[in-house]
Amino acid sequence: MPDIAPPLGLIAGSKSLPLLFAREARRDGRRIVAVAFEGETDPALAPLVDDIVWLRVGQLGKLISAFTDRGVAQCVMLGQIAPKNLFDVRPDLRAMALLFRLKEKNAHTVFGAIGDELKKDGVELIEPLRWLRPWMPAAGYASGPSLDAARRADIAFGHHIAKEVSRLEIGQSVVVKNGTVLAVEGFEGTDACLERGGKLAGKDGGAVAVKVAKPGHDLRFDIPCIGPRTIEVCAANGIRVLAVEPGRTLLLDQPEMETLARARKVTVATTE
Repeated sequence: MPDIAPPLGLIAGSKSLPLLFAREARRDGRRIVAVAFEGETDPALAPLVDDIVWLRVGQLGKLISAFTDRGVAQCVMLGQIAPKNLFDVRPDLRAMALLFRLKEKNAHTVFGAIGDELKKDGVELIEPLRWLRPWMPAAGYASGPSLDAARRADIAFGHHIAKEVSRLEIGQSVVVKNGTVLAVEGFEGTDACLERGGKLAGKDGGAVAVKVAKPGHDLRFDIPCIGPRTIEVCAANGIRVLAVEPGRTLLLDQPEMETLARARKVTVATTE
């Protein structure tokens, strides 16, 4: 029988995650309509989807029309799009009205409001987990050097601290060593947090980094991710363990990441 399912929409930010999703959704037999952003989305996405519409960041009205004109009833949002960039580059009237209504302007409020705008026009923003589960490690996952008791204790400690920090909307990553917090992620992002924490760990290194999803984390538009670049930053700054939440973190370019982790002597493990 011919495929009569409506196409699946993809709001594609930067880096490799939209490409990974497109491959997995295609393998599942779905047709994909992608909205891509000039200067942000990887052009390599084009041959992986059935239709692609290129827009400037901030063109919310055209984004929604791109889906409604093509019969898209559900869409996902993947890849990095800095919330401030949605409105820094000539926002259209619909985007300006959305921004004006928001009392708080952070990733969750901005992207959640975009989801509400899509829904007004009959397009549901959904979680992409159905297609990405194979790339999310389960509890007990570990790759790289084995963990000793001290580092397991630091993982548990760091997980507790990271959950509290994320609950307060500060960040999602921390760096700890021997039960001491060395760095907390803020506006600067994960890589800069890892660099600061690694420096404070001292010449012998041995720090442990933990990355989590915040309580009530909306996985429709923000899935914690790590990849080869994260391993390189850890290795360059003396961080020997990178722990993530099971079932809530994506391993980008997983085979390459695991090979690199072994080569750089960085252990990647889940917090449970």
